[in-house]
Amino acid sequence: MIPDRIRWAVDVVDPRADEHLLEIGCGPGVAAALVCERLTTGRLTAVDRSPVAVERTRRRNAAHLESGRLEVVQSELDKLATRGADKVFSVNVNVFWTTDAARELAVLHGALRPGGRLYVLYGGGPTGEDRVTRTIADSLAVHGFVEVERISSPHGIGVVARR
Repeated sequence: MIPDRIRWAVDVVDPRADEHLLEIGCGPGVAAALVCERLTTGRLTAVDRSPVAVERTRRRNAAHLESGRLEVVQSELDKLATRGADKVFSVNVNVFWTTDAARELAVLHGALRPGGRLYVLYGGGPTGEDRVTRTIADSLAVHGFVEVERISSPHGIGVVARR
C-alpha cells in the first residue's frame, strides 16, 4: 500500500518523462518507484544518509536501477555533489524547518539547473502548516530561491520554489 502523502507528493512534483530529478531522503524508495514509473528517458537520483534506507530503495527498485532510470546514493545532503536537476524534492525531511539549512539549501541551489524547481513537502494535513511552511518559505527566499509558494491539501503541505 502506498501512503496518500507519497502519492500526493509525486503528483505535486509531476515528473515528466524526460526530466532529471533528485529526491532527498528517499527512505524505503516508495516515491522513487512512483517517479521512475513516469520516466522514459529521464532519470531519478535518490539520496539518503541511511545505509538501511539506501538498501531498501535499491531492493524495492531493482528493475528501475537495471533500466538506468534510477541511481541510489548514500550521502549526507550537505556533502552531495550533483548538478543539472530539473526538479529536486523531499517528503518529510525536517532539516528544512528545524534548522536554517543554509549548507543544504546551497547544495540544492547548485544541484538545480537554472529555472529548476525545489519541492519541500510534508505528509498530513494543514495542522502546523503555517509554522512549518512559513519557516521554509522564508529560508528559501533568503537563500536565493524565487517564486516561493506555500501549498496545502488534505494529504500534505509544502513549499515550492524556483532556482
